Amino acid sequence: MSKETKNILMFAMRNQTEALRMATGLTLLDDKVHVAVLGELAKSEANDEQMEALEFSDVPVTELPDDASLGLLVDQLYESDVVFCI
Repeated sequence: MSKETKNILMFAMRNQTEALRMATGLTLLDDKVHVAVLGELAKSEANDEQMEALEFSDVPVTELPDDASLGLLVDQLYESDVVFCI
């Protein structure tokens, strides 16, 4: 098993809360985690709870509100070793 640090992208497409929860769990590893949210992040108690944990762990969360921002996603995909689409 490799000890190399990986860049992990969690792409929240359909279930934002679950994607945020999974990203929070991935912070237990020594890998670099980043979250990209398709559209705007919904305001909910569940999302707020996960965002608090992600902010504490310095995990960047990028909202992709429109087609013009999809270039950011392409860059993140290119830089990632592992991508999860939830």
